[in-house]
Amino acid sequence: MGIVKIKKDFHEARWCEPIIYEMSTPGQRGILVPMPDDEIKAAAGDVLAAIPAKLRRKELNLPEMDQKHVLQHYVRLSQETLGANLTNDISEGTCTMKYNPRVNEDLAAHPNFAELHPCQDEDTVQGILEIYYKFEQIIKQISGMDRVTFQPGGGNHAVYTAASIVRAYWESKGELGKRDEVITTIFSHPCDAATPATAGFKVITLYPDKDGFPDIEALKAAVSERTAAIFMTNPEDIGLYNPRVDEFVKIVHSVGGLCFYDQANANAFLGVARAIEAGFDMCHFNVHKTFGTPHGSSGPANGAFCCKEEFAKFLPVPTVGFDGKKYYLDYDHPASFGKVRDFYGTAGVVLRAYAWTMNLGADGLRECADISVINNNYFEKKLLEIPGLSECYAGNGHRRQEQVRYSWEKLKEDTGVGTVEVCNRVVDYGIPHYWFSHHPWEVPEPMTLEPCESYSKDDLDEYAEVLRTVSKEAYENPEIVMTAPHKASAHKRNDDAALDDPAKWATTWKAYVRKHRK
Repeated sequence: MGIVKIKKDFHEARWCEPIIYEMSTPGQRGILVPMPDDEIKAAAGDVLAAIPAKLRRKELNLPEMDQKHVLQHYVRLSQETLGANLTNDISEGTCTMKYNPRVNEDLAAHPNFAELHPCQDEDTVQGILEIYYKFEQIIKQISGMDRVTFQPGGGNHAVYTAASIVRAYWESKGELGKRDEVITTIFSHPCDAATPATAGFKVITLYPDKDGFPDIEALKAAVSERTAAIFMTNPEDIGLYNPRVDEFVKIVHSVGGLCFYDQANANAFLGVARAIEAGFDMCHFNVHKTFGTPHGSSGPANGAFCCKEEFAKFLPVPTVGFDGKKYYLDYDHPASFGKVRDFYGTAGVVLRAYAWTMNLGADGLRECADISVINNNYFEKKLLEIPGLSECYAGNGHRRQEQVRYSWEKLKEDTGVGTVEVCNRVVDYGIPHYWFSHHPWEVPEPMTLEPCESYSKDDLDEYAEVLRTVSKEAYENPEIVMTAPHKASAHKRNDDAALDDPAKWATTWKAYVRKHRK
């Protein structure tokens, strides 16, 4: 085996770049836009007439800069960013960070697609509607469900769609007042609790048994005539696939409840298992994670919500239909609960995902799952050789799927260096900060890593060697880890208290000026 190289000489750019508003110089321009000719003014008429006065800006407060310095500003910011195109980004466990083929980026940037507008007449957007329709048929095959909507703008948005459909379903039966409880599990994604709570349900959380699986006896005790549904992730974010998931479904169905399957971790089982065979009523995929498109978190992202025919009438409008000759947006759903997004999903993500899926085919999707699980198990074996590192619920005899939740608890006990400090230190080797876990930390000093199918053995070996190096430093010279990062674009933050003080928050420039420039 060759020598594994890590980036000991890595040093991230540090520009101390100000906010662009602070760089503004009155009177500077990047380009001088000519005023419209009188002929154009006459033809256009009063272009503001249709805009209510209360919606019109009274002033346009934009930074005034020339082109050169605008370009410098954003290039410098890009140099201070670690990410998929710059470095080894296995870090973001449960976020499924992987390589996104550049050819699909070219497709999304093509003018014939990029210049479309969601308000265009259907006759002029037949191409993208066809892709929506055909990708729905693919997702139906992969999940076994009858209908799919791509309207949600991310995974949590798709889970909220599920919560809205559960609510609409019980309301239609006149039982919403009684069916007011949703069950989830502690290692499911937090949105599996948060979105039902937002939809008005009481949430009951199941904790794991001694082997790390959701406690089935606790489920039996939790279900009742008040159970509206169960929302569960499988495999959960600790990497364990619940082998009794079909029994969970049967137990919930036995009291009349519905079953929703959060499949954000579907990289582990594409082409292997389907929601329908386990008996689920609804499920979702994170299109931006599982199907080879950039991860964007409710922005450039997409959640594919899938359901059985029985629940299709509640889907958000519109859906995409095909009459044999023409694709169209179908608003004829009287029982629909409405919309979850202004327009029909994130078209660029759907286009990329369709191209990615068509390129791989059914066998390729299955191979993605196989490689994801192989990568993770190889990676797990390498990491568990590192002093101070263990995994949660070890020794239960069940293989992890596409990710593992590790623990630096032993390192913390031995050296005082915990997972936060290790996370800060890996940045000095060109590794982006890693994912801990959702709060609260049920696993002490957690680190969650997910190497999916697009990583090479060299990537895995490099990452493992960085963690091994940091562990060695912690035992021999803990101070260098405790004070990290040393080579990053930003110094170690020492004002954590401010993050919990709403009086100091400023999420926009206007808010900053209002609070701090009085």
